[in-house]
Amino acid sequence: MTGKASRCESAGVREQSELPTRHLVVMRHGKAEPGGETDHARALAQRGWNDAVEAGRWLADRGLVVDGALVSSARRTTSTWLAIADGGSFDVEPTASEALYGAGPETALDLVRETPDDVDALVVVGHNPTIAYLAQLLDDGSGDEEAGKQMAIGFPTGALAVFEVTGAWSGLDLASARLVAFHVGRG
Repeated sequence: MTGKASRCESAGVREQSELPTRHLVVMRHGKAEPGGETDHARALAQRGWNDAVEAGRWLADRGLVVDGALVSSARRTTSTWLAIADGGSFDVEPTASEALYGAGPETALDLVRETPDDVDALVVVGHNPTIAYLAQLLDDGSGDEEAGKQMAIGFPTGALAVFEVTGAWSGLDLASARLVAFHVGRG
């Protein structure tokens, strides 16, 4: 009986360690122009573009190879993604989401769960307060303490939180991601 229990426990440990580690970047769009025809049509300000380019470089400098992007359909978020991709040299066609534009954190989490499992590093670009709440809800508290403190202070335009996620995207849940970095682009 002891031998069987040991084999089962060993298999459980092996299965746990074989789960893929992915990266999830949760980002608030860059600084936008104060007005537009509609909120959805507000343009990204030059500072917002510069900050997002710098954020893309920052991600690339840390070895992150982005292969998926989920972006709110608003003009300022799609422009933020273009700038991130430019700065990081990421060649990824984003998924523009009308649902993400007006989503609350739970809906945003549901959208992330729909990510195909062949994506190893996903960037989500959205709006506050949803993005800040989503990042707080995902954080399991075991990650980088300084990044956690910075994230708790606020989530300004151009801010991003980088999480490690173990397992399938569909299994992502509250308090199931490890915060490894927090960055506010100021290009």
